[in-house]
Amino acid sequence: MNDTDRRPVVVLDVVGLTPRLLPHMPNVAAVGASGFSAGLDTVFPAVTCSAQATLLTGTSPRDHGIVGNGWYFRDLGEVFLWRQHNALVQGEKVWDAARRRYPGFQVANVCWWYAMGAATEHLVTPRPIYHADGRKSPDCYTRPPELHDELTAELGPFPLFSYWGPTASIASSRWIIAAAQRILTAKDPDLTLVYVPHLDYDLQRYGPDGPEAIAAAREVDAALGPLLDAARDRGAAVVVLSEYGITAAHRPMDVNRALRREGLLEVHTQAGMEYLDPWASRAFAVADHQVAHVYVADSADVPRVRDIVSALPGVAEVLDQAGKAAYAIDHPRAGDLVAVAEPDAWFTYYYWLDDARAPDFARTVEIHRKPGYDPAELFFDPGDRAVKLRAAAALGRKKLGLRSTLSVVSLDPSCVRGSHGRLPDTPADGPVLLCSDPGHGRETYAASEVKDLLLRLSGLPSRTP
Repeated sequence: MNDTDRRPVVVLDVVGLTPRLLPHMPNVAAVGASGFSAGLDTVFPAVTCSAQATLLTGTSPRDHGIVGNGWYFRDLGEVFLWRQHNALVQGEKVWDAARRRYPGFQVANVCWWYAMGAATEHLVTPRPIYHADGRKSPDCYTRPPELHDELTAELGPFPLFSYWGPTASIASSRWIIAAAQRILTAKDPDLTLVYVPHLDYDLQRYGPDGPEAIAAAREVDAALGPLLDAARDRGAAVVVLSEYGITAAHRPMDVNRALRREGLLEVHTQAGMEYLDPWASRAFAVADHQVAHVYVADSADVPRVRDIVSALPGVAEVLDQAGKAAYAIDHPRAGDLVAVAEPDAWFTYYYWLDDARAPDFARTVEIHRKPGYDPAELFFDPGDRAVKLRAAAALGRKKLGLRSTLSVVSLDPSCVRGSHGRLPDTPADGPVLLCSDPGHGRETYAASEVKDLLLRLSGLPSRTP
């Protein structure tokens, strides 16, 4: 590729965007109006880390290994969600493919996952400060390092508490969008990847059909306006896509409690609190929205575990090895069985049988210690009238340098009204892809085809001769 052939590409990952919401987002819809709009056949499981890995590698979880937002690391004996090292994503990324044709190809990653350690020239990713005394302060990690101070001076510290948790709001998406606009105009990358999470919050809190979803869509659309203008001013091709659609869901399923009652899941106790014991358990599940990876220590137990999980109300299917292969998730990191929820159900990670025995982190926003995803973290405990007052007091103590626990999350998950993870039942509830260049238009793209599309939009052949 010569410099005269070079065309910058901006990719906006607007999480939760579906055809239902587009009529409320004129700035976003204009991208498709000038180019084309297509359905996006997403990957299973339809969750952030798996979908993004497929978009960037052009392969399925069977190949890139990102079987969910987290999994059981068998070699460590630990459940980890939301890891950040790019080396976990196996296979060639889009920037590697681009540099085989154009060695000077530059990439900016603004808050897409698995950013740390990636071979991108510019990156921004949430990264709190973990103080020695146990406190956690909002911050981000950047490459190059000086970008951190540039963004913080202009935009303030990364707004971690509006990025996730009960105070999650449009503020974090606005910060991300402003950071992306600054990098786009000042650093001139060939490919700019921007993660816009705001729709994820209220669609999980209130469901996709209420006024809150429409209000969130309008907020995102307004926030994206200046960045879209900046991309057009540079002559960039713009792609707006989503990873999944969020559907109405109101039935939480306690898969780990079912396994414990059957004597298969073990816990150990410290200070009166129960902790999942994956080393001793014969079976346990890593819950991830509407998907649960079930790890079974002894293959002889698999039929029994499958029967137990299949019998849970709200379980649509339980995938064995053949089933995992059919969904292209047959990777060693996946569970020995993979449970899929019915459309209106989702899986909790809860494993204790008495709330008085729950670990203290269960009532906090703690995405790294919980052995599964917890959407209840999006809510202040509705059963605690003083919860916001206590939260404010705890934050005040933290700002003074004192240690304090923010126990604000309910152990009752019934407040959740939206979920995702299973493949969509209708295109209206699935993800979309909009592109400003009509030359590549068609009715549907597979998520695995997006990598090649980005290369072609950049002016590069999708495959090296």
